[in-house]
Amino acid sequence: MLILGIETSCDETAAAIVEETGDASRPWAIRSNVIASQVPIHREWGGVVPELASRQHIRDICGVVERAFDDAKATWRDLGAVAVTQGPGLVGSLLVGVSFAKAAAAASGVPLVAVHHLAGHIESLVLQNGEMPLPAVVLVVSGGHTSLYLVDRPGHYELLSRTRDDAAGEAYDKVAKLLGLGYPGGPIVDRLARTGNDRAISLPTTRLTHPDRNAPELRGDLDFSFSGLKTAVLRHVRSQAAPLSEREIADVCATFQRVVITVLIDRLFDAARRFQARSVGIAGGVSANSRLREELAGRGERREVPTFMPSLQLSTDNAAMIAAAGLRKFRAGIIAPPDLNADAALVL
Repeated sequence: MLILGIETSCDETAAAIVEETGDASRPWAIRSNVIASQVPIHREWGGVVPELASRQHIRDICGVVERAFDDAKATWRDLGAVAVTQGPGLVGSLLVGVSFAKAAAAASGVPLVAVHHLAGHIESLVLQNGEMPLPAVVLVVSGGHTSLYLVDRPGHYELLSRTRDDAAGEAYDKVAKLLGLGYPGGPIVDRLARTGNDRAISLPTTRLTHPDRNAPELRGDLDFSFSGLKTAVLRHVRSQAAPLSEREIADVCATFQRVVITVLIDRLFDAARRFQARSVGIAGGVSANSRLREELAGRGERREVPTFMPSLQLSTDNAAMIAAAGLRKFRAGIIAPPDLNADAALVL
């Protein structure tokens, strides 16, 4: 069966066609995966402008879907279902994808499947690598999310922890902005960090030991917090008598990245040990970070735990992961009603 996936949760208009393989160990294969990025549009503003994003989705959605069909050498008649990101995300952006998907499913006479954006990121690991040994602990880390999930059976995701303030990717972007490095900040900081001294300055780490009053069901000691680290970088920059040199900027980037990556990896493997995970994975936009990928592989080898990451193409927002998560739900018998609406704060 072929499924069309549509993703418009933020600033990328994406469509993909994924097919079932019949192989239980590697259940899905990508036939096409098309992404229209809006980075050049939002770069001059230093971040995503929601109104501009939704307008650009309207301009791009039809062409992106047509390209996905052309690349897959498929037609609308070949589809068995349509999957779309329902949330979370920017509501104006989400509405473009949801409206298109509802119309497409109705016109084609196929079921509509609503997908949680983070479920898509988690299933990108299966799309890339095949089924993971379960139970698995997965870290979803991006510009808007930093959360740990326990996957004890296919399609079931239990939240273990999340950030209490800034997401890791958001912290990257804010540090890059205060250093005058441009947008998006994550790839720039990653690149400069390779040439810097990651012990050049002193930056704090945060260890939370108590539950969050807003989420008492979570124990709290696996939660993340990056606002203090971001503020420490700001204070360091302001304390200097002169503007930072290129070398000093590289040192700040390297030290900041070391602290962030260490926290992410430590929490991931702490959770894996606590819940006796048979595998661990990292997904989301920050999973493209070079040091994060190296640290995950190294820690997994030392701990003798299988580690999983998506390809660079599947790390950032894309529709192939939404199609894969849609197939997971569709085969579980879960489809969406025709009056489906976008939900900017959808809970997984």
